[in-house]
Amino acid sequence: MKSRSPIFWIPTLYFAQGIPYFIVNNISVLMLAKMGVPNGQMALFTSLLYLPWMIKPFWSPFVDIVKTKRWWILTMQALMALAFIGLTLPIPTPDAATIAAGETPLRLFTITVWLCVITAFSSATHDIAADGFYMLALSQSAQAAWVGWRSTFYRLASIFGQGVLVWIAGYVENRSGNIPLSWTITLLVTAILFSAITLWHTFVMPRPANDASVLGAESKATAKSIINEFIRTFRTYFAKPGVLLAVVFMLLYRLPEAFLIKMCTPFLVASTDVGGLGLSTQDVGWIYGGVGVFFLTAGGILGGTFASRVGLKKSLWVMAAFMTLPCATFVYLSLCQPTGYWPICTALAIEQFGYGFGFTAYMLYMIYFSEGEFKTSHYAICTAFMAASMLLPGMVAGYLQELMGYAGFFWMVMVCCVATLAVTYIVDKKIDPDYGKK
Repeated sequence: MKSRSPIFWIPTLYFAQGIPYFIVNNISVLMLAKMGVPNGQMALFTSLLYLPWMIKPFWSPFVDIVKTKRWWILTMQALMALAFIGLTLPIPTPDAATIAAGETPLRLFTITVWLCVITAFSSATHDIAADGFYMLALSQSAQAAWVGWRSTFYRLASIFGQGVLVWIAGYVENRSGNIPLSWTITLLVTAILFSAITLWHTFVMPRPANDASVLGAESKATAKSIINEFIRTFRTYFAKPGVLLAVVFMLLYRLPEAFLIKMCTPFLVASTDVGGLGLSTQDVGWIYGGVGVFFLTAGGILGGTFASRVGLKKSLWVMAAFMTLPCATFVYLSLCQPTGYWPICTALAIEQFGYGFGFTAYMLYMIYFSEGEFKTSHYAICTAFMAASMLLPGMVAGYLQELMGYAGFFWMVMVCCVATLAVTYIVDKKIDPDYGKK
């Protein structure tokens, strides 16, 4: 049987990987902000939802040991589709005065929170399987060549949330004046789309010959052998040369983004009186769903092409520099508070291109460091450090913004770019010059 081209499954796989992640960790930020939950509580709660991605190495070996990566992918997607359907039911309905005052208690969202937790754990498990499947199904050169598509469609899931879904929420809000209803309908659209993607993958996902349990036949997967393989997974990871430097890089490369991502959408919709831009929910959806999609796609694809031609080592510094662009754009926006669409769209286009291009190096570095027998589990450990890098700064981002104001907060984020450049300098010396080249 002729092998199916990666174009049929890589875009949808990483779009599906991104949807639950960004719904749980990012779209929930705007939803809670629009529902009147204070910034400090909102940022703390949504940051804690990163926890499943941070602790997933503790069950990632089971994805290697039990069943195939393809089985785990399809099972977790089905479970998340059910969770998204469930999320459409328990959205609370605080009165308009409570929402306007920004005093909506977080406890009203208890059922929603638990469904988000289930989605988060399912999504983290899906990430383990999807990333392992990518490394099994493609050669090393193909991994470098497709990493731009992979990162682009992962980020497109973010734009889908911040663009299309936010526009839908804004449209319903403007037509009905009912903020809770707007998010109920938005989540229903998400549930339908994710269910369709799950069905698509059931038929188009390939079946690589090397996609199998590391223990071989299912009959060999005894409790003792599973525990032994579990221990060996962690032992071999932390025995890798340069592991300490790699961990430092994974924790600090995205430090500015970790602060920024929690406050960028609240800043865009916050009133000008408190330092925001005063955009409507629908405005944010239009900008991110139109301009954002184009420039994010261009940045991701160009980043992958560039990395596959010059290799990870030569592309790392260039991409680290591009990661500072989003910080600079929000400093400008917070200081000038422009009112026209042209300057706002230009700034957000630069932000999205910078993320799309710069994030490619981070993903490729994690693939590079994960090479070896347990590449699926080792990559999961890498992404756990990535999740920790987002969780810890995000927990305090809202309180820092309340303390410093938007302009002061974004200046602080800009200073954090020093950490990105510093860790890039450290790991650059240890990277194989030929890795990632065609």
